Amino acid sequence: MASLSSHLVRPCVSEISFGSKLARNEDLRVQGACKLGGRTGLEIGGLGGGEDLKCGSVRTRELCIGWKGKRTAVGVRASVDGPLNRGRNVQSPKGSTPQVIATSGIAAPTVEDPADVDLVVDAPPKPEPLPSTPEYPHVMPGSLQYEAGKVGGISERTRDLESDSKAPTAISYLTRILTAKVYDVAIESPLELAKKLSERLGVKMLLKREDMQPVFSFKLRGAYNMMAKLPREQLKKGVICSSAGNHAQGVALSARRLNCDAVIAMPVTTPEIKWKSVKRLGATVVLVGDSYDETQAYAKQRSLDEGRIFIPPFDDPEVIAGQGTVGMEIVRQHPGPLHAVFVPVGGGGLIAGIAAYMKQVRPEVKIIGVEPADANAMALSLYHGKRVVLDQVGGFADGVAVKMVGEETFRLSRNLLDGVVLVSRDSICAAIKDMFEETRSILEPAGALSLAGAKAYCQYYGIKDESVVAITSGANMNFDRLRVVTELADVGARKEAVLATFMPEEPGSFKKFQQMVGSVDITEFKYRYTTDQEALVLYSVGLHKEEELSALKERMEGANMRTMDLTNNDLAKDHLRHLMGGRAHVQHELLYRFVFPERQGALMKFLDAFSPSWNITLFHYRSQGEMGANVLVALQITKEDEQAFIDRANALGYEFQDERNNEAFQLILR
Repeated sequence: MASLSSHLVRPCVSEISFGSKLARNEDLRVQGACKLGGRTGLEIGGLGGGEDLKCGSVRTRELCIGWKGKRTAVGVRASVDGPLNRGRNVQSPKGSTPQVIATSGIAAPTVEDPADVDLVVDAPPKPEPLPSTPEYPHVMPGSLQYEAGKVGGISERTRDLESDSKAPTAISYLTRILTAKVYDVAIESPLELAKKLSERLGVKMLLKREDMQPVFSFKLRGAYNMMAKLPREQLKKGVICSSAGNHAQGVALSARRLNCDAVIAMPVTTPEIKWKSVKRLGATVVLVGDSYDETQAYAKQRSLDEGRIFIPPFDDPEVIAGQGTVGMEIVRQHPGPLHAVFVPVGGGGLIAGIAAYMKQVRPEVKIIGVEPADANAMALSLYHGKRVVLDQVGGFADGVAVKMVGEETFRLSRNLLDGVVLVSRDSICAAIKDMFEETRSILEPAGALSLAGAKAYCQYYGIKDESVVAITSGANMNFDRLRVVTELADVGARKEAVLATFMPEEPGSFKKFQQMVGSVDITEFKYRYTTDQEALVLYSVGLHKEEELSALKERMEGANMRTMDLTNNDLAKDHLRHLMGGRAHVQHELLYRFVFPERQGALMKFLDAFSPSWNITLFHYRSQGEMGANVLVALQITKEDEQAFIDRANALGYEFQDERNNEAFQLILR
């Protein structure tokens, strides 16, 4: 494929799909920055410069490329705002005919208007990467994984809560929490019984509804407590923070209440709903940096330049004390027997504050952290006995996606926590659905984290007739994320399985396949004829009990239809289930997953790094409402060129992972 370039930016609601087939060495150009009616537009043209499609403001949502034989198929899903022009001036490379597959409403507003943002910084200061040292080792999330629901232990407790004279003592935290100034902005959130979940699990499941706070998150507690205790002279200089969401809203609301100026630095990839929510609270919004590290570096430098007070998201005693008021309320609201409190963990501020209070007044209650399996900085730090740096961080539960926990939060956690439970993305989605069915409220992924952990813990240890608390910590859900949640919720609840079946490519095999499925409900089905002797069917089935899945697989195998269970294969669920077509017998083909920042120019930067050195044979991108998008890419790379490719990938700066040995890739696409 000679050239393909685009801007991947955040989507809006309406969308248009189009596709065309062209010879492998012909040029398909996707060019941004076409001005139509003052909006950024998009032109797609062939070698002759003719326009295949031209429209107003475009937001790319999904891009798929596949190569088989001598032809390349390109498909794009994009959101459109503005007049769509297709007709007389339509041309394609060497006469190939473009097809408009489907068009939906073209009346949605553009995702962002630069005039709405106070400042966009194009060249933020680059933070110095923290080198891997014995003091701060770099590790991968996958280096420590526990079974679902199992509590990971703590390697060493230092017992320094009283002996370290430089840090606050346990008693001083109790005093700070009791005197915390949070109720000028926060409410005492209710502790509610989840009746359906309690009946299903055989426990008394209590939900601490921090998602009902004025900014739909607990974060305003810590921010306001720290800011309210600053001298008036410091407040007059203003405050600044770096955040991608909930902490930003907490600081903005606190600043409005305290009548001080606030600057909120947010990554340029922050979803529009989040930065507009901050702006509505009266703060100055600055979009800066592709990553949180770049955003934080800008905020800290501006803090020094302007004398503003930097408000950290978690690693400050007053922030910790403010979050600790959640624990104080739990003790007051539930004086009876309590087995455990499950707390979502990112940087550690919330769990450190809750543990600091509850271990003083209710030491028998277990305090258990919950982290995503791919963002487990606290679990790894407790395991190693020191703070570690994650080389990669999963972004689905973005509210807890941190590379390194706080110094003070770690000191408290290693001495006070009872352990950490790790949960999968699927189980987080299932917990979001549980919460919706229970209360008709929609939690963000980080907000549902503790509920997912509490469910897994009770099932793993067979807990019955006990009272447990799960803190529903936030409800700032990006609407586009709901698509992923609905796709994975039943998988996480073990009510749906994703399967691939290979059957003979012969008349009657399709009917035989359906007979083997029997009474099991098919919830998704994809089949495409190929010239191979063996056909592939990708499908999902609804399950009422786990025995149905094993029985179905036995029937398929007995009918000489080889069947793979892809339910726990993220690559299959994120990408392969959305791709159609058979195997492509491509020499020297390697498969990688990249994390693209959701910003303009991300794809062009990728292609500048690798094109035309290596031919792209597969490409799938789908917007999932996150700051980073998972992109599946296959390229032709000879063994001699592998190291050169790796070097360029590292220089690119995008997270990436080698997927060549993934079972689904080997059996389905090779």
